[in-house]
Amino acid sequence: MSYKAIYSYAWDLAELGVPAATAEFRDLGLDTVTLAGAYHAGKFTRPHGKTGKVYFPEDGTVYFKADPSRYGAIKPVANSLLSSRDILRELTDQTAMAVNVWLVLTHNTRLGMAHPESTVRNAFGDPYIYNLCPSAPEVRAYARALCVDVTATYPVSGISLETPGFMPYFHGYHHEFGLVRSNPWLENQLGLCFCKHCVSGAKAKGIDAERLKAQVAKDVAAYFDSDIDFPADMAEAFWKADVVADGDLRRYLDFRNGVVTSLVAEIRQAVRKDANVAVIPSVARPTGGAWYEGTDLRAVGKACGIIEACFYEPSPMRVKADLFDIRRRVDPQTKIRGLLRPAFPDLASRGDLVAAVAALRAGGVEELAFYNYGHVRRSDLESMAAALRGAA
Repeated sequence: MSYKAIYSYAWDLAELGVPAATAEFRDLGLDTVTLAGAYHAGKFTRPHGKTGKVYFPEDGTVYFKADPSRYGAIKPVANSLLSSRDILRELTDQTAMAVNVWLVLTHNTRLGMAHPESTVRNAFGDPYIYNLCPSAPEVRAYARALCVDVTATYPVSGISLETPGFMPYFHGYHHEFGLVRSNPWLENQLGLCFCKHCVSGAKAKGIDAERLKAQVAKDVAAYFDSDIDFPADMAEAFWKADVVADGDLRRYLDFRNGVVTSLVAEIRQAVRKDANVAVIPSVARPTGGAWYEGTDLRAVGKACGIIEACFYEPSPMRVKADLFDIRRRVDPQTKIRGLLRPAFPDLASRGDLVAAVAALRAGGVEELAFYNYGHVRRSDLESMAAALRGAA
């Protein structure tokens, strides 16, 4: 089958029933269900939910029956739904649609709280419990085992990996708050990880990570002690100047890319050979900014073979621009998938969604996915069908 996918949550499919859900998806012109297999917390509006309109998923759990013997110090936590239903097994038992599994790897507050020694830490040593550090050996072992486990236990067609690396400063916790105005320079400085694993790994590459850590802490502390607010455009320029001027910072960012690329390569090597491995490269927009999270698009694409890019943009032209840039950055042999949100705050009109899908197809992107069944209105589902047909 091709990849015309709908991203879905187990709780939505449990409510609707897998036979009814797959029949509905087929009627929309879809051929794949991409189910969240490992996920974080949230507060989600469910426009067509039958048993409620707002849902709070259990934080940091998995939605498949994991084998504890495959894991080391960090083990997945089973979602309570598994005590009565295995939605992934129900999906793989049917034959109407292919099944892909979406795995959130390092973005896991539950596991971060249980294993603070394996989390990202800023220049002041503060742990970011929502972000397991991909430099930590225990985290890498957990990520590999998770991917091997689900592909060995279930006959899924593949996996899509989200957050295999370092998350930005603002993304991930339930109530992020401060009375200091933020800006790109401050966020990028605070988002750098200087945990013991990153520092030792960078030092092994000849980078003076201790000096860099001290400099970042000094600069951020001085900013907090001042009465200055950097305007966003100036802050962006200051950050770029720091990257250009400080050789250790440039090399440290390159080191982070190596950490993530090697983890993706290890996962690709470890999982079932006939299972596709795709990487969702960034939680930021546009996709080209993925480098800050440690995702070198060219290197990661070569390591796994598929970049599943989030074209979360408010217009078809911005979707086209992002695809143009991604094409510049990936190896020609790397497959690009397109992931779209067919609703607010992105492509809110049917015409825009149809035009965006047409633009991706014209740019050589034939494998498409839509996010997310439980979040969108029924009218948005109809827009997805129209986009796949190529008619507004």
